[in-house]
Amino acid sequence: MTTTRWTSQDVELLFPENNGKRYEIVNGELYVSKQPHWHHQHICLRLGGLLDAWCMQTDAGEANAAPGLIFAEDNDVAPDIVWISRERLEAALQPDGRLHAAPELVVEVLSPGITNERRDREAKLRLYTRRGVLEYWIVSWQERRVEVYRREDATLELAGTLLEDDLLQSPLLPGFRCKVSLLFAGIK
Repeated sequence: MTTTRWTSQDVELLFPENNGKRYEIVNGELYVSKQPHWHHQHICLRLGGLLDAWCMQTDAGEANAAPGLIFAEDNDVAPDIVWISRERLEAALQPDGRLHAAPELVVEVLSPGITNERRDREAKLRLYTRRGVLEYWIVSWQERRVEVYRREDATLELAGTLLEDDLLQSPLLPGFRCKVSLLFAGIK
């Protein structure tokens, strides 16, 4: 049995209009997602806004929502949020408007469904580990928690699972603090 190994070029040729769908490639496997749930996008906006405000105060780097992140032709993803230092941004941002190297922080907000969860918890975790992401947050609005993975040696390891009463902070972002419950405010 022959398995198709997808590339960025394949996706551009076959799906020139995204039709409200998100196309991502991890290790040559194509993942197609429909537009995320309202709560998913609300959390992305809120967390992205908090990170952006911190960036404006510190000038340490930039946060962005759903940037193209191309590690290779067969590893082309669109994480929900990233934070990248000024130093890395200068080298990673290419003329095509996409990042071609790992940001320090990647955030994925889980979408419902086993395929979506597997992609973020397994395939993307392995990809981000291999490519040098320093910290990876997986946010579950359904379970109202944040899993924080931090690089230990050459691997992203679960550093902790934060619940609503906990404080979200990172050694990568000195002075950034957010009560986890704030992310889920208004979501029932």
